[in-house]
Amino acid sequence: MKKVFFALLFVFTAGLLSAQPLMDYGKVMEYTLVDVHVHGCQQVDSSVIKLISGLPITDKITIPGEKTADAIDNIWKENMFEDVRIEVCRIEGEYIWLDIIVVEKPKIGSVTWGKIKKSEREDLEEKLGRLPGLMLTEYRKRFIIETCNEHFRSDGYLNCQTILTEKPDPILVGRFTLNINVIKGKKVKISELYITGNKDFSEGKIRRTFKDTKRKRFYTFFKSSKYLEENLEKDEAKLLAKYHKKGYRDAKIVRDTVYVSKSNPNRVIVEVEISEGNIYHFGTITWIGNTKYSSEELDKRLGIAKGDVYNQELLDSRLYMSAQGNDVSSLYMDDGYLFFQISPVEVNVHGDSIDYEMRIYEGRQATIRNVTVVGNTKTNDKVIMREIRTRPGQLFRRSDVIRSQRQLASLGYFDPEKIEINPKPNPYDGTVDIEYRVVERPSDQVELSGGWGANRIVGTLGVSFNNFSTKNFFNASSWRPLPSGDGQKLSIRAQSNGLYFQSYNASFTEPWLGGKKPNSLSVTFYHSVQSNGLKASDENRQDVKITGASIGFGKVLKRPDDYFQIYAELNYQYYQLNKFASVFAFSDGYSNNISARITLSRNSTDQQIYPRSGSSIKLIGQFTPPYSVFNNKDYTELSLQEKYKYVEYYKWKFTSSWFTRLAGNLVLNTRIGFGYLGMYNQEVGLSPFERFYLGGSGLTGYALDGREIIADRGYDDQSLTASRTGSPIIAKYTWELRYPVSLNPSATVYGLAFVEGGNTWNSIKAFNPFDVYRSAGVGVRVFLPMFGLLGLDWGYRFDDVPTAPFMQKSQVHFTIGMNLGEL
Repeated sequence: MKKVFFALLFVFTAGLLSAQPLMDYGKVMEYTLVDVHVHGCQQVDSSVIKLISGLPITDKITIPGEKTADAIDNIWKENMFEDVRIEVCRIEGEYIWLDIIVVEKPKIGSVTWGKIKKSEREDLEEKLGRLPGLMLTEYRKRFIIETCNEHFRSDGYLNCQTILTEKPDPILVGRFTLNINVIKGKKVKISELYITGNKDFSEGKIRRTFKDTKRKRFYTFFKSSKYLEENLEKDEAKLLAKYHKKGYRDAKIVRDTVYVSKSNPNRVIVEVEISEGNIYHFGTITWIGNTKYSSEELDKRLGIAKGDVYNQELLDSRLYMSAQGNDVSSLYMDDGYLFFQISPVEVNVHGDSIDYEMRIYEGRQATIRNVTVVGNTKTNDKVIMREIRTRPGQLFRRSDVIRSQRQLASLGYFDPEKIEINPKPNPYDGTVDIEYRVVERPSDQVELSGGWGANRIVGTLGVSFNNFSTKNFFNASSWRPLPSGDGQKLSIRAQSNGLYFQSYNASFTEPWLGGKKPNSLSVTFYHSVQSNGLKASDENRQDVKITGASIGFGKVLKRPDDYFQIYAELNYQYYQLNKFASVFAFSDGYSNNISARITLSRNSTDQQIYPRSGSSIKLIGQFTPPYSVFNNKDYTELSLQEKYKYVEYYKWKFTSSWFTRLAGNLVLNTRIGFGYLGMYNQEVGLSPFERFYLGGSGLTGYALDGREIIADRGYDDQSLTASRTGSPIIAKYTWELRYPVSLNPSATVYGLAFVEGGNTWNSIKAFNPFDVYRSAGVGVRVFLPMFGLLGLDWGYRFDDVPTAPFMQKSQVHFTIGMNLGEL
């Protein structure tokens, strides 16, 4: 600061010498400052400069002195000028007049760009901010150059250069047109990655750890080989984590070197030197501070024995972060010990062994005081609170919090990626408040689609209101556009292709019958007509009419766990046939199908749209009364109409779907399904209804006889059905590898690759679960809240079908719905 002061003082005195050569500058003189005049201003108001200088008009000042030096310093700090001087204007006795002379820095009038893409220019403009009107200082020039270079270097253009040129504005004085010319150059790729110092890990294994730092090879076209310093640092951290996981506690990166290839300036060579160190093992582990659980119980929960290879990641997961909830912290927190803390301390390192002390602070058990929900704008609080497992007055349990999050995600009313749970503990009174934050998403759906059935296009129009409220049905203010918020489901759907086919159905579900327990009630009505296309008044008309209804009751079980549910349903279908013989065993008459269906299921998936963990298992039994056992009729003598007046059968289905998170959001979905349709009496024979049809997309328009149409991608629709009238036995296996493109609730998108196989059989003797038709392919799924799940798949078949010799080798399939076409 002193150097600056004396330099300014020198400038000032030099100015005085030039202005008043007759003054005696060897003395410090005191004057009364009469006025200050500012010269050189074009953009800045001169009165502002006088104010900034701080020179005291009418006060005494010394020449030379601190006040004039401070005035120059104050003006320089504004960073608006290239030169600042103070000169003596005139002196009359003890009075003095001063001049402040400034040279303003130029301002940016407009900005032009060199040859870069519009999108790149817009990104840079967003990072640089608005430049016109700003002073063109050296700092701002450096900021512009560094921002542009860093923007492109982060994308692999390491040789990027930014050149600035200034041109005076011909109209506006003191303004310049700034041209920013960014020369990106070519992307710099990694030609070689050399690993040295490794002994126990092969160079190939280490290279595979470097996911974002790849050598340029002809087979790496799916993975970029561009060099980025931050990617190298991340990959080195992953490598050290891998070493530490294998017991190499002292492993470290000795050095990394990056230099330009001599043969190609757009290629770099990366060298990484590693020091592996020795393999360590866990030594003695002792527990201190535990009173709730014995050391033996904690040893068992930790699952690490003396002599095991040292693994810091494993130790942390067993203490704090197990995805399965079987860590030591969960043991305490599931019993109310919210304030529990554990600190693993290395107390001794001897040879290749590390002894630990697990120092525990148990604290007191925490009681839940308040439970609140924030963010629900449509769904009523009671619908959310009845799904939450944490209740005021209960002990805090971590498992209850996790389960509550899963329950809210499974409702389908909220964005599962944005559900937040915020415990607010109070250690002074041993209580905790829990706040659940949710973000509503659209859950109602409109189905407007076309399918193919009976060689004709079938149009479908349907609406599903998945958060309906019957209580507010007659409340006009609740219609926005329909009364909602109580978690009920109302669905109305119609299908038609004109005179040939019409179908109408409506269903309603109350998931909490009575409002106190999760007991569901479902009611469904449906009616369909298929004909040969003639009007009802035409005597040559052929048609079949089906009218049906069902009522079901579901209950959540507590044993073996509360993921289990039992659902019982009573179904009735009435078939009326008029000269219709294309599908059924008889052409005129009627048939009654009265059946009871019982479903035992367990669903532990973490959410509906894109599950990452959990499973869904169902065992379904459907039965009609065994009429032939107690009606004493001789079925060998009966007509087909009499024989099927009351249909009898029993049917079993087993399906399972498992979701396994492989890495991040990469998920493997494994599905297995079996179905069997049986008969009570050989004389009655197999029911003509409820049979299985396999092959294609599973979206074939419509089904009249209770048939189940199952997808098997890569094959023609229903081409894998053992009989034209359907098959009583089916098996299907599917493996899908899924990865999300977008988890946005307004448009969830994920890609998949699949392998699947399936087949049908006409008898139990012919059944062979390993004799299946195989296929593989890729696909994409798009979930739109208004339309549900839409799918597009390309499948390639590996096996020939004897009954379809001209079938194409590959198929493209379109699907609609969450589980349509799945067994």
